[in-house]
Amino acid sequence: MVKLSFASDQFQPYNRAFLYGDSVRVSFFVRKSHLIMAEECYFYLMASMRKMRMAIPLSYTLEFFENLFAEKVLNEGVEEGIIHFYVYRNTDQSVLSKSGISYYFEVEPIKNLLNIQGDFEIDLLKEISVNSNVLSGIHVHCPENIYAEIYAKENDLDDVIFLNPNKRIARSIYGNLLFLEKKVIKIPKTSEGAYISPLLENFVTFVHKNNLAQIQESEMIAFESQKAEEILMISDLKGIFSVTKIRNKSFGKERFSEMVEQWKRSFDLN
Repeated sequence: MVKLSFASDQFQPYNRAFLYGDSVRVSFFVRKSHLIMAEECYFYLMASMRKMRMAIPLSYTLEFFENLFAEKVLNEGVEEGIIHFYVYRNTDQSVLSKSGISYYFEVEPIKNLLNIQGDFEIDLLKEISVNSNVLSGIHVHCPENIYAEIYAKENDLDDVIFLNPNKRIARSIYGNLLFLEKKVIKIPKTSEGAYISPLLENFVTFVHKNNLAQIQESEMIAFESQKAEEILMISDLKGIFSVTKIRNKSFGKERFSEMVEQWKRSFDLN
């Protein structure tokens, strides 16, 4: 399927997203021709805009986005995929916090959205770190990600582990890492630099409610990644991937695969 894209107005190169990276990005998810987790994604968008001191239009209700995506995405035949939704600030006011906003979104078709999409080989990136402040948990312009994407491709990697300034695990380029050891899943805290993620939160809530594992939000030094039996990467931007290798150590994927399969089936029961 051809990738679809839409803008709220004529997309101009001289907007603040283009010039200054003054935008936020949030993903919405389509499965079996329906929006899933729409409410969680909507509230994440509202929180991201507030953190960036954007003026939120009164029209930006959950119903507005449900109708928008029904018309522009679902009615165009998209059955499975990720809607990458960008909100950027206009240049119509001298006071930035009062400037209007516009949006742009594109749809990336992904087959079997809630399946594990493949295996990742990753490594630790030591040259740069990511911050752990109030903006670190939202998807905003991040030159560290660009650097790391190039580094990963040059070193035949699929992703990298970012540390925060305290040398503890924060996240990967694309999402968050979950470390399974025995009956415990450790997840770096958002205060460590991890992304806030509706997809991750939905998954770990399911795991917790069904007693599939104990969830621990943790502060983890890099060495602890080697102690894990399995590692999962959950990304609002790309989907779900098994991390099967870090340097010379390989990891299994059977237990996480079963958890993801049970989680996926739960959507068919709702």
